[in-house]
Amino acid sequence: MEERKNTYDRIYDVVKRIPKGKVATYGQIAMLAGNERWSRVVGYALHVNPDPQHIPCHRVVNRHGEVSSAFAFGGGNRQIEFLAVEGVKSEDGKIDLALYQWKPGMDAEEGE
Repeated sequence: MEERKNTYDRIYDVVKRIPKGKVATYGQIAMLAGNERWSRVVGYALHVNPDPQHIPCHRVVNRHGEVSSAFAFGGGNRQIEFLAVEGVKSEDGKIDLALYQWKPGMDAEEGE
């Protein structure tokens, strides 16, 4: 169980770095947390997010830029609403990753 806690903490630490107005994919978070095969684990961790106020799980989308229909805090539409407030536009629940994907170290506002 301790290993899972450490894994989740690593995932949460990466998600906290995604700046407002940007999104990251599950695979991107997995890679940055230390294991490119953790995409599903990222999903599990975000579903049990202990601190949504400080761990912005709404900024994580799938590899196609689609929001989660199982978004833990109100469904896909709620995730779209949270992202829209931050300036991230979507079309039919899909985010343009070319415009909005976070590139660590490239964004001046990283860590906001």
